[in-house]
Amino acid sequence: MLSYSIERILEIVGEGAMTLGTYGGAINGIASLADGDAGDLSFLGNSKYRSQVADCGASVLLLPKDYEGQPRDAQLFILLENPSYALALICRDIESNLYSRPPAGIHPTAHVEDSAVVDPSASIGAFCYVAAGAQIGAQAVLENHVSIGRQAQIGKECHLFPQVIVADRCIIGERNRLLAGCVIGADGYGYAPVEGQHQRLPQIGNVVTEADVDVGANSTIDRARFGTTRIGTGTKIDNLVQVAHNVTVGKHCLLVAQCGVSGSTVLGDRVILAGQSGVTGHVTIGDGTLLYAKSGAMRSTEANEKISGTHGQNANLMNRIYVLQRKLPELFKRFEALEKFVESQK
Repeated sequence: MLSYSIERILEIVGEGAMTLGTYGGAINGIASLADGDAGDLSFLGNSKYRSQVADCGASVLLLPKDYEGQPRDAQLFILLENPSYALALICRDIESNLYSRPPAGIHPTAHVEDSAVVDPSASIGAFCYVAAGAQIGAQAVLENHVSIGRQAQIGKECHLFPQVIVADRCIIGERNRLLAGCVIGADGYGYAPVEGQHQRLPQIGNVVTEADVDVGANSTIDRARFGTTRIGTGTKIDNLVQVAHNVTVGKHCLLVAQCGVSGSTVLGDRVILAGQSGVTGHVTIGDGTLLYAKSGAMRSTEANEKISGTHGQNANLMNRIYVLQRKLPELFKRFEALEKFVESQK
């Protein structure tokens, strides 16, 4: 990690931060509360670790404004509304210094077809391929072994990591981050049984991602059978996620690892699909819906529903059922006792 002064830390986290205590040295590392030592920066992002703050040896701690403890000697508390986000801002600055943007231009081993248009400020890395009619926007970065299909469009300030594939006619919005190995625009899973055989249904649509979308490593977003598979502004997709053909994902959704969305389904805005959850095809998931881990949505939902279990039941109902299940052994004992009492009265 680079060395940071306290003044630079306070500049990054912004106005509204309050300080308590003193520390005049530099910050040379970031550590958890349990592992923090002199010269380190640590933070309290989850209240269940609050008890660890008092014993933390880090020199600077990012803490919520309601924290009531006192710093040690030569220790500085920075009190903020959101310590976790403040740490993210610091890490963002570190990242920008550790991993500087590669220089503009096309690497000698890359191949760009004559009819493709590459903005002079874009960076095309080693062994990339940019097909005929493709467009690469201003300050876009294609790291090594990236493949851009025919007439595909990459928006300005996008960053495509190694071995990303953006297939023909797909459109990637501004400031997208496509992590290593993700595939945008593969054929959707479309087959029809005809006379005992599965016949392939051509997938002739495309994929459009809007601004500020992230797609994780080895995730796939399938092109539409016709029309468009669309990912809304600000949506973040984790690693190993499958989005099927003709799906529409709303704005600012979160799709967590190993979840899947079946074809022609619509996710509203701010939907969260937790790990290994799934949504069946041809349904609409209302704005703000949350699917718990390993749950399945088998029907359309209203806004702000919480879905739990493999059959996609309302989470409050599933919690009540779970509580009742735990009471069943005692209930059976009481029923048997009642049965014996009734028999004894005959």
